Amino acid sequence: MVDAGMIPTVLVTDDDADFRGVVCEALARRGVHTAQAADGDEALRVIEKTAIHMVLLDVHMPRVTGLDVMRILSQRPNSMPYVLMSALMDEAIEREAARMRAYKILRKPVRLGQLREIVCGGLTETYGWRPPE
Repeated sequence: MVDAGMIPTVLVTDDDADFRGVVCEALARRGVHTAQAADGDEALRVIEKTAIHMVLLDVHMPRVTGLDVMRILSQRPNSMPYVLMSALMDEAIEREAARMRAYKILRKPVRLGQLREIVCGGLTETYGWRPPE
């Protein structure tokens, strides 16, 4: 839960470090804290140690995929919203993500403005958080 005045943290998980950096910078400009993970295994470690309010996940990553992370998170009570992204999205991946109640499913390339709107919308719907004016 995000208390009044608290700043939520979004975990950006992608094996492309440049993409993670650009997304984190864009979200920070909207008043959101960010954390980064290079793959699903690292994402799960970050989630265990840090209060994460939303997760952005690439599908195709080494070791643990975005879908694998979603499977684990979807089994937890009070799961945070997650957004699945991929340049190689197909109907099977979309169906699986929808079955696990992904907040959004996006095809890359993703426009930063669209991604900021989705993140802020998810944080508002889930926690009642509003970005600073």
